[in-house]
Amino acid sequence: MNEPRQHQVSLRGASAREISRDALLEKVNQERELRNYAKRATAAASFIQRVWRRYNATKLVALALQQDWEIMMNNRVGPFTRMQISSGVLRPFLFFIMYLSTQRGEIRPTDRDCMINCFKLVLESINSSDGHQNFCSMATATIEERKIWLYQSKKLISVCLFILADFDYSKQGDQDVVLTSLAMRLAVVLTDTKGWKSITDDDHEDTNTAVKNLVQFMGSTRSGLFNCIRKFIYKLEAPFSSQGVSSCQTDDRFLIVASAVTLSLRPFHVADMDVNDDGMLDCAVKQYWVLLLTVPWFAQRLPAILVPALKHKSVLSPCFRMLLISKEKILEEISEMDRSKITSHSKQMPQVGWALANVVSLASGSDTSALDSGKFTLGLDYASYLHVVIILAEKLLDSLEIFGWIMKDDEEILGDSNTSASFELLHEAEITCGSSKLLYMDLFKPVCQQWHLKKLLSLSKDSSVLETNNLLSGNPDNLWKCELLNVANYYSCMLRLFSTLNPVVKSLPILNMLSFTPGFLSNLWEALEKSLFPEKGHIAKGYSNHGNKIYEDKKDGVSERRQKRFGGDGGNKWINVLHKFTGKSQAGNDHPESVKILSSFSQIDEHSSDEWDIELLRRGPDKDMSCLLHLFCSTYSHLLLVLDDIEFYDKQAPFTLEQQRKIASMVNTLVYNAFSQSISPQDKPLVDSATRCLHLLYERDCRHQYCPPALWLSPGKNTRPPIAVAARTHEVLSTADGTPSSSMGSVITTTPHIFPFEERVKMFREFITMDKATRRMAGEVAGPGSRSIEIVIRRGHIVEDGFQQLNALRSRLKSSIHVSFVSESGLPEAGLDYGGLSKEFLTDVSKAAFSPEYGLFSQTSTSDRLLIPNTAARYLENGIQMIEFLGRIVGKALYEGILLEFCFSHVFVQKLLGRYSFLDELSTLDTELYKNLMYVKHYDGDVKDLSLDFTVTEESLGKRQVIELKPGGKDICVTNENKLQYIHAIADYKLNRQILPFSNAFYGGLADLISPSWLKLFNASEFNQLLSGGDHDIDVDDLRKNTRYTGGYAEGSRTVKMFWEVFVGFEPRERCMLLKFVTSCSRAPLLGFKHLQPAFTIHKVVCDVPLWATFGGQDVDRLPSASTCYNTLKLPTYKRSSTLRAKLLYAINSNAGFELS
Repeated sequence: MNEPRQHQVSLRGASAREISRDALLEKVNQERELRNYAKRATAAASFIQRVWRRYNATKLVALALQQDWEIMMNNRVGPFTRMQISSGVLRPFLFFIMYLSTQRGEIRPTDRDCMINCFKLVLESINSSDGHQNFCSMATATIEERKIWLYQSKKLISVCLFILADFDYSKQGDQDVVLTSLAMRLAVVLTDTKGWKSITDDDHEDTNTAVKNLVQFMGSTRSGLFNCIRKFIYKLEAPFSSQGVSSCQTDDRFLIVASAVTLSLRPFHVADMDVNDDGMLDCAVKQYWVLLLTVPWFAQRLPAILVPALKHKSVLSPCFRMLLISKEKILEEISEMDRSKITSHSKQMPQVGWALANVVSLASGSDTSALDSGKFTLGLDYASYLHVVIILAEKLLDSLEIFGWIMKDDEEILGDSNTSASFELLHEAEITCGSSKLLYMDLFKPVCQQWHLKKLLSLSKDSSVLETNNLLSGNPDNLWKCELLNVANYYSCMLRLFSTLNPVVKSLPILNMLSFTPGFLSNLWEALEKSLFPEKGHIAKGYSNHGNKIYEDKKDGVSERRQKRFGGDGGNKWINVLHKFTGKSQAGNDHPESVKILSSFSQIDEHSSDEWDIELLRRGPDKDMSCLLHLFCSTYSHLLLVLDDIEFYDKQAPFTLEQQRKIASMVNTLVYNAFSQSISPQDKPLVDSATRCLHLLYERDCRHQYCPPALWLSPGKNTRPPIAVAARTHEVLSTADGTPSSSMGSVITTTPHIFPFEERVKMFREFITMDKATRRMAGEVAGPGSRSIEIVIRRGHIVEDGFQQLNALRSRLKSSIHVSFVSESGLPEAGLDYGGLSKEFLTDVSKAAFSPEYGLFSQTSTSDRLLIPNTAARYLENGIQMIEFLGRIVGKALYEGILLEFCFSHVFVQKLLGRYSFLDELSTLDTELYKNLMYVKHYDGDVKDLSLDFTVTEESLGKRQVIELKPGGKDICVTNENKLQYIHAIADYKLNRQILPFSNAFYGGLADLISPSWLKLFNASEFNQLLSGGDHDIDVDDLRKNTRYTGGYAEGSRTVKMFWEVFVGFEPRERCMLLKFVTSCSRAPLLGFKHLQPAFTIHKVVCDVPLWATFGGQDVDRLPSASTCYNTLKLPTYKRSSTLRAKLLYAINSNAGFELS
């Protein structure tokens, strides 16, 4: 045990605990810091006392001076000389005013009276023609007097600007108006030698120098001129109004505003004098940009009569020049203002946005403050204007993206927070103009006018806009030399702005203008064509002869009917209009006969696909090319929405089919390489517009081919991955909401057509295989029969029983189904379901439910009689739910690889694939209605004669119902001006709105089993092939290779050999009928009979024949039968091929199968 610790004795003479060295040093440092702090506090207190004593003493002196000054002014007799005004009036006045008012930031009533008296005195002196009494005559006197005049004039202007910044236009005080008007008059007179009465002709050089020095001070940051004017203008109402102001004040208030504008422009006007000081003007112009052009509604806050002064070329040209020279510094200062005001949650328009809007308004607005005058400002430097707008627009887009107001890649367009943010942003940027509101985007109305674009295009006619080297060299010296490139860059930025800041109609106004401006679209394409396809006709050479031969030998029946119906003057007139829009003459593009679209491009050599892969776009376009591509794709995709098939194929307006193929190859290569190499945020607008254009061109080609198949396959011919790799990459790297996060996943969902159809079918089956494996790992499929679904189906009520027992299962329907049938007599049918009965159930329930007699689906009026939801189904009991159930049935068939014997309408499949249908697709749904609409579109007379309105009549269950296509449609007459709206409203109703509830229900059921991203691999016709198999003849060798034999048959059996000989000798129609007899579907599986489940089987049926009958030549009399649920042909042992052929034909034409057994 340790001994108790003894007290230590300190050598310092007292008992204490010893302190460590570090603690001692820490204690010493703390004491030293306390002493230093006490010294600093004492020094600070002394400094504060000195400042306060000085301020107090100065204030007392200023008050005393003010009192003496007031006494002097009240007792003055007669006019003062200029020196008396300078030393006796202005010197004490400026002293006490600076200390009592300017530094304190407020004007007391006594100070206001002193200012009024002083300003009146100085103005009276300046108006005097006596040089000894005129204060401004000091500017031409001795050097000492000149210095005194300049100093005191600067101080006077500073006081005047302080009064202006403090003035509130909405106040009703007469004294405030008087004081501010006097201050503005004085500031204007001091900077204008024309108001100096005592100046002689010999003094002009001295006075100009004096005024120049004074204005130089005003243009510097020390004067605060632009900051004070900014504060004043911010208090003005927008738009400018003098209502609520008494008539006696109106003149003074207008004078104040006019004087403020005059002072802001003084540096611009003084620059025209014979003095050389560009530095003064540069500083003033920078402040003008940062502090005035960023004021919201700058021109609208001012009286209309003052706006032309702001729009004059002497003001706009230096501004444009300065921004082009010092854009980084000016934009940084503007951004600094944003950072000081805007938080991450703010919805204020960035300052650069107001600078952009004000520039557009000043450069293209009218003298009466209207925004669509139809002309630019006189003497405008158009090239500089384009460059400035592009710089500001790009900066604004960057700012909006920084603050989160531009949608990210993974955000939906509709229903996201950015849409509401745009509304809040624009709500802050609106003013009330009379009875209506003026929005921020209204300042850009001139941009949406044709005169605006036509004027810019007219300036590019003499420019070498089509020089390939200018577009692709990348040399900075060539930047902006191409006028068309400037225009394209300008409108490309405008499209992005409208899409972001116009949340309701987005870029629709500007796209309408661009699409229908004569010559614009053709000019864009001409520039692109010469850049991307330098050798004229190179691509078309491989198939031109083949196409011409087909054109001479064949005639397209559909095209002939169109030409016969619409080949008159009405159609020609509409085409003339389209040719005018695109800058083409009718004489050079007159097609007396309908152009035959090539029906077979398969004869083209495979190596020709390389010609469709554009090398320049594989590396990605440069900035200049991106602008041209973005504008062209956006404009042309918009125009494609209103082009019908007559104009596209027969009249070939606005482009020939050869040009259409080049355009298709261009956007196809661009989009594929953009997604395969990942998209940068800067390229997203370009890729989005190119993708829209690509989809519209591809969908049109799917309906009516005009491109060779190699064109669509060419970009990925050598770079696309194997099927299994692509499928697994797409699925594994998909996010939770099903959106691919990898570049390959984006390629598969955006441009699936770069994979051949057979590969996409394999990819689809691979998706299903992976899904089954995932379910197996999750325990949903534990073993045979363990998770199967047991159902009992009555033969006479197969649809109703299936609906009641399976509809609620949703995605669990992926599990296997075990079916037990109950005959019509009510007795259970013998047999066990090993997969065949479930197949029979799916085929039978779909055959019954999709029959037009059942009422859920009907057939289109076209010749192919495709299926589409019956609009009367909504009135049936559980009609919508039944259609949703049928979606699950189709999904189950696709999931299990079971073919069904029907096809859906192109329009209906488009809805299932999540795609919008347009006018040109109406011909696939209702040919007669499409013809009638085309008649209206190409009608040569007044459409009012047809007595049409914006309604459509629907007949259902014997009752007619009138449906308005737009609010108040029954009262809106169709005219030549709105007939396009009427046509597209009718098409939209028939193609989209009418079947939307049914397609949504069917889609909901289908999506329970088949992922929507899987279906997007296919177009409408390919979806029908996926559902019902190939539409070509049966490959006998493939079927024979994948056939099973049971019951004693083998491949070498005599009857089997005879069967194949007979089968080969059948007509294609008879072979399809035999396949339907055995499998219930007349079409072969898309990937071959290897994928037919269950496999095609020939089962031996032994038939005993009497010995005497055999010697007499009698053959088996029994008919062959089939078990469609097992894809089995029960074939008796026939002795002769003639008997086998006759029996097979009888069986397959009797429309029976199992019951023949």
